[in-house]
Amino acid sequence: MAPDSRAPEIAAGVPQQYDKVVASGAYEPAQWWTSFQDPILDALLDEALAKNLDLAEAAARLRAAEAQARVSRSGLFPQVNAELGSSYSDTPTAGTGFGGGAGGSRFQVESYTSGLGFSYEVDLWGRLRNDARSGRADAIAAAADLQAARLAVMAETITTYFDIVDARDQIALTTRIIDVLGDRVEQTENRYRRGLASSFELYQVRQDFRNIQAGLPQRERQLAATEGQLAVLIGRYSDNMEEFLGQKLAPQLVFTPIPSGLPIDLLAQRPDIYAEGQRLESARFNLGARKAERFPSISLSAGTGTQAGNPSGLFDIFDKWILNLGANLTAPLFQGGRIRANIEAADAQYAQQAAVYARTVLTAYQEVGAAIEGYEEERQRYRFLFSQLEEADAAAQLQSRRFATGVGSYIDYLDALRAQYQVQSSLSSAARDVALARLAVHRALGGSWDAKPAAAPVADDDTAVPASEIEGDK
Repeated sequence: MAPDSRAPEIAAGVPQQYDKVVASGAYEPAQWWTSFQDPILDALLDEALAKNLDLAEAAARLRAAEAQARVSRSGLFPQVNAELGSSYSDTPTAGTGFGGGAGGSRFQVESYTSGLGFSYEVDLWGRLRNDARSGRADAIAAAADLQAARLAVMAETITTYFDIVDARDQIALTTRIIDVLGDRVEQTENRYRRGLASSFELYQVRQDFRNIQAGLPQRERQLAATEGQLAVLIGRYSDNMEEFLGQKLAPQLVFTPIPSGLPIDLLAQRPDIYAEGQRLESARFNLGARKAERFPSISLSAGTGTQAGNPSGLFDIFDKWILNLGANLTAPLFQGGRIRANIEAADAQYAQQAAVYARTVLTAYQEVGAAIEGYEEERQRYRFLFSQLEEADAAAQLQSRRFATGVGSYIDYLDALRAQYQVQSSLSSAARDVALARLAVHRALGGSWDAKPAAAPVADDDTAVPASEIEGDK
C-alpha cells in the first residue's frame, strides 16, 4: 500500500561535483578535529561529548524513538496472555426467595480458571508491517539527529575555544598598545610644553589613548562570557575551568587546501540529510498503513487452560482442560470519513516531508560550496595580513635603529610599534577566522575527507602554524 520510494525531483538532480574542480576527494571518517594538534582542545571535545546536556537530551529522544519502534513492531507477532481467575456466586433457586418461604434452597457456584490466551491479526494488507517500518525509520532518524547534535556541539566547542584564544591575544595586544600610547602621550605632552606640538595634536593623542583604554574592559568582559559559554558546553560551572583554561592555549592553524572537486556523495555523510531521508521513508510507510485501514482485518484468537470448582482442580489438566478458538473478520463500513481523512493527512505529511528533504539537500549543497569558498578566501586574507605583518615588523625595527643612532625620533618608533601591534591584532582575528572557516567545511560535509593530490599550502614552509605566533614576537 505504500507508494514507491523515490527521491524528490530537486534532490535527485544534485550535481555530481562542485565547480572549479582542482582535486578529488573521498570521505574519511576520522577525528578531523585532531588536525589542530591541540591536546587541550581534544580534552575539551571529549568532555563535551561525554557531558553536554544537549547531547544527553538527544540521546534520551533516541531511546524513546527506539522504544516506540519496538512498540510498532510488536503488532507483527502473536499476543500471548496468562490468565488466572476465580469467581463465586450465590443465587436463589426457582421458587425460593420472595414468596418462596423461609429456608428455601440456594444455588452456589465457585469456579477457578487458569489458562493462556493467544491473539493474532493477519496482516493481509501490510498495515502492521508499514507501521513497523515507519517506526523503525523514525528511530533511525533520531539516531541521525543525535549525530547532528554531536557535530553541532563539537563545532560550537571548537568555535568557542578559538574565540577564547583570540580574545586572550586581543587583550594582550591591547595592553601593549596601551603601554605604547601611554609613552606616546607623555612624549606629546613634553613636546607641547616646549611648543613643538599643538594642543589639537595633544588632545587627539589623549583621546586615542582613552579610547583604547575604554575598550580593554569590554574585551575582558567578552572573554569571561566566552569562557562561561565553554563551561556550559562541557557541562561544568565556569569556576571549574582551571583544568582546561589555566594554561597557555596554542592550537595549530591548518592551511591545507580543500579539494573543490569533492564528489557530491560526501553530502550523504551529513546527518541532517540522512535524518530527513529517513523521515521521508517514515511518512511513506505511514501513508501505506493508513491506506490499508480501508480493507477488512482478520483476527485469530485461541485460549486454553483448566477450569475447576476448587483450586486443586486447576492442576487436573486431563479432565478439567478447556479450549476456545475464534476468528473475526472486521470490515469498515461507515466511519464518518475518519479513514479517508487519515489517508489525506498522511499523504499531506508525505508531501511535506518530501519538500523538507529537498530543501535540506539544496541547503546542504549551498553550504558546502559556500564553506569551501569561504575557507579559500580566509586563507588568502591570512596570507595578505601575514605579509603586512612582515612589513610592519621591518618598519618597527627600522625606527628602532634610527632612534638608537639618533637619526629618528622616539615618537616615530612608538607609532611604528603601535602599527605592528595593530597588524598582529588583525592577524589574530584572521587566524581565528581561518580555523572557523575550515570548521565550517567539516561541519557542512558532516565530517572529514581524504584529498589527493593536495595543492601547495599557503604558508611557505608548513601547513600548520601555531596560533601563538600571531602575537608577533619574531
